[in-house]
Amino acid sequence: MKKDVILWAGAGQIGMAIARRIGTGKKIVVGDKKLENAESTAKIMNEAGFDVVPAQMDLSDKTSILDFIKTGQTYGEVAMLINAAGVSPSQASVETILKVDLYGTAVLLEEVGKIIKEGGVGVTISSQSGHRMPQLTAAEDELLACTPVEELLSLEILQPENIKDTLHAYQMAKRCNEKRVMYEAVKWGERGARINSISPGIIVTPLAIDEFNGVRGEFYKNMFAKCPAGRPGTADEVANVAELLMSEKGAFITGTDFLCDGGATASYFYGSLRPDK
Repeated sequence: MKKDVILWAGAGQIGMAIARRIGTGKKIVVGDKKLENAESTAKIMNEAGFDVVPAQMDLSDKTSILDFIKTGQTYGEVAMLINAAGVSPSQASVETILKVDLYGTAVLLEEVGKIIKEGGVGVTISSQSGHRMPQLTAAEDELLACTPVEELLSLEILQPENIKDTLHAYQMAKRCNEKRVMYEAVKWGERGARINSISPGIIVTPLAIDEFNGVRGEFYKNMFAKCPAGRPGTADEVANVAELLMSEKGAFITGTDFLCDGGATASYFYGSLRPDK
């Protein structure tokens, strides 16, 4: 008997925490650019009683994304999507960040939305960074939301002369994620399915540790020290939000983004993290 399938992109700590919450009784296909990461994650999950198969999947490559989806479909109907794949400002160039975090996420949401099972649900991991960048115009937001995926990287606001650095590229990518979720929620809704995003703050993962040790390390450490929570978060706390969004208790929630940042964004605008303080 075929099981409902979960497509899980990005074999990291946040994705694993979510998969553990929602994966019981389902077939899980975990994709990562590095197959060995997917294989080691699948081993951990299978040894905990889940049914997980690894796959190679490059979020910057549409063909790779389509192959990943087709792999999932060989096991049954795709009922859920967890997109936790991406790169950070300290890990990649401007070009790579836009190709992976912006373009790749848009492709994945669109293509899964074409085949998602009725009653299906997805969640993509964005970032608090998308909430802290300078305000875009309504027209610019609409371009990020609605531009055909193959034209996204040609937008004027995403050209090299308009991107200051890798942090700015990351902020633009995450802003696009949030707007793209709104746009895709309309299309997913036509299939009776839902899609949302979560914008974590500083969550302790290997990616975050790279940031702590990178050029913006002190900035990030100051951020979680001065946010209302006074600490970084954990992958399981992000999974708490995802579990709500992907369960029947979240059945009336779609096309939205949830900040899960310990209040860092609130402090950035109205507290001790304000840039002018």
